[in-house]
Amino acid sequence: MSDIINLPWLSHEISITDSRDPGLIGISGKVINETRRTIQVRTQSREIIIPKDIVTFTINSEREIVGSSVTQRPEDRIGRRYH
Repeated sequence: MSDIINLPWLSHEISITDSRDPGLIGISGKVINETRRTIQVRTQSREIIIPKDIVTFTINSEREIVGSSVTQRPEDRIGRRYH
């Protein structure tokens, strides 16, 4: 199976594990949109747009992803190789 980093993230669960903005740490919810630089998340109480380049997160509780390494359009990220 492909690594989660190469799969579409829409409708998957995201959890912010680290951030330069302490207010974002611990946010979790469902990915409802993704752009080149942001991820839009629906939590239990609201929708929030999170900048990728300042966070580290997990998708479906899999390995941590450093947001600054995935600042491409989702369709470009899917076929890309990551180290």
